[in-house]
Amino acid sequence: MSYLYPVILTLAFVFSANIHAQEAKKILIIASNVTDMGDAEKHDARNNLWEVAPPYHVFVSHGYEVDFASPRGGKLEFMMDPVGISSYAIKYEGFQEKTNRSLPAAKVNPDDYWGVYIGGGYGPLFDVATDPELLAVMAEIYQDGGIIGSGGHGAGAFANVRLANGEFLVKNKKVAGFPDSTEKTKSWAKQGSLLPFMVESQLNKNGAIAQNKKTLKDKHQVIIDSRIVSTMFLPSAALVAKEMILQHQK
Repeated sequence: MSYLYPVILTLAFVFSANIHAQEAKKILIIASNVTDMGDAEKHDARNNLWEVAPPYHVFVSHGYEVDFASPRGGKLEFMMDPVGISSYAIKYEGFQEKTNRSLPAAKVNPDDYWGVYIGGGYGPLFDVATDPELLAVMAEIYQDGGIIGSGGHGAGAFANVRLANGEFLVKNKKVAGFPDSTEKTKSWAKQGSLLPFMVESQLNKNGAIAQNKKTLKDKHQVIIDSRIVSTMFLPSAALVAKEMILQHQK
């Protein structure tokens, strides 16, 4: 039977290598290259640090490698001061080094990732939501069994993703994004008038069952439906990341 040992060892190596390859899959955080809304007053449209850095911390602290991608690649700009977990991620977890060299859409290989997370800030509505390459990346990752997650306005970035069957990714799925009722009370984008679209409206337009403050008893609830993990507001962004990991481990 000794002649079988090399075969057994080879099979064991191949099996373990396959397991390692599967475990080595990374998470992709997609962000915007936009800094303002293009209006005369240049309303802020940078990425929201508090909706990106805490999820990044959760992924990294659970042992996952994270890549950043954006339509043009390169340095990403953020609003909000670096406090709490955001400060920790910057100082100890290489957050800034990663966000200073985000991958351009053309260099993203969907096969490398088990999931995509998109945070808010208004920027993703202006560029990610209409970038054909990044929309295709999200579709491919999802269709390969991956998980899509978002916080706040981030849901608007994948509202326009179409799957191979031609249907929108969000069709018939519960998704929580920044609600219209809140948008219309805020001056951040002149009650939404500066935006290419409002998140809740766009989700519903493309067939989603958009959640809002009337449908949810807890406005910070994390919604999970068919491998889409989402929340309306920034306090729960880190929880989205954790729930994505739990979905991935099922």
